[in-house]
Amino acid sequence: MKSGGLRIVILGLSITSSWGNGHATTFRGLVRELEQRGHDILFLERDQPWYAQNRDLPRPPHGRTELYDSLDELHDRFADQVREADLVIVGSYVPDGAQVGDWVQREAGGVKAFYDIDTPVTLARLASGEHDYLRPEQIAGYDLYLSFTGGPTLARLEREFGSPRARVLYCSVDPQLYFREPQPLRWELGYLGTYSADRQPPLGELLFEPARQLPQGRFVVGGPQYPDTASWPANIDHLPHVPPAEHRRFYNSQRFTLNITRADMIAAGWSPSVRLFEAAACGVPIISDRWPGIESLLVPGREILLAAGAGDVLDILRRFGEEERLELASNARRRILAEHTAAHRAEQLEGYALELLSGVTA
Repeated sequence: MKSGGLRIVILGLSITSSWGNGHATTFRGLVRELEQRGHDILFLERDQPWYAQNRDLPRPPHGRTELYDSLDELHDRFADQVREADLVIVGSYVPDGAQVGDWVQREAGGVKAFYDIDTPVTLARLASGEHDYLRPEQIAGYDLYLSFTGGPTLARLEREFGSPRARVLYCSVDPQLYFREPQPLRWELGYLGTYSADRQPPLGELLFEPARQLPQGRFVVGGPQYPDTASWPANIDHLPHVPPAEHRRFYNSQRFTLNITRADMIAAGWSPSVRLFEAAACGVPIISDRWPGIESLLVPGREILLAAGAGDVLDILRRFGEEERLELASNARRRILAEHTAAHRAEQLEGYALELLSGVTA
């Protein structure tokens, strides 16, 4: 181990571009906080054209970021760093991630970890035979499986897939970027997220239908890849891309924000979205769909509002006065900043790594 800190190599989907993914903002906050704790970080990112065309942080200011074009270049340029690192982390959805994982498991001399930012999706893909970034038998070869999903999924990873150590590492919020900021309230309700077919029906029920029934109100959906936006109700605005620098303004311009969870994550439970934490940190009250474990993160009725259908959403929009709305938002903000910042995640990750490096098991 390097004096004063760990040498850490992270092979992640992206840190330079947040376009169409939730990985970049997670990695940015984590790398900064790990560096603050005295660790040396090298982030390796495959240079992909869609990210190259949409880089909102081309030169990340913390740690060292290097782009590579191919597996051969990755091996040739960075084998020494991987061998000498105290901790090597391979992220979910890394291009050719299964091959990257084979290489890391062969070459790394320190702790080898898989960081699954998409755990329920990963498990569904494994079950269907899609093994592009992880194969089932590789799980046992990682010393540590870091999961965005907690609860029973952790035991399943150990029991069914042979993970030596599955630990939760939820998404987090960066309080330097997400905070209360006075803005004119432009929208009654908003949603931020890339288009996903399985999220579209609940989005229709929890946002589109309320918009139809409240034609005098304004609503908004932010995110890319939505088809047929011309057919949306006229009082729904669409912002095709909301870069991280605009998230705070976006959230603070809403009376309420909507959290919608992917079907695989609802089934697994204990899978909070990063948008949930970001909105809470901005002091915006959240209306969410229901899923197992949500009450372990935010208390329904006190820190978050749960909705099963359009009627629930309409009742909230019509019933909540300003004082009650702001009290709920303040409660959620207080809870998230006490438990779910990037600094909390860096401390957790450091603890997991040191536990393994010292040979102490939980």
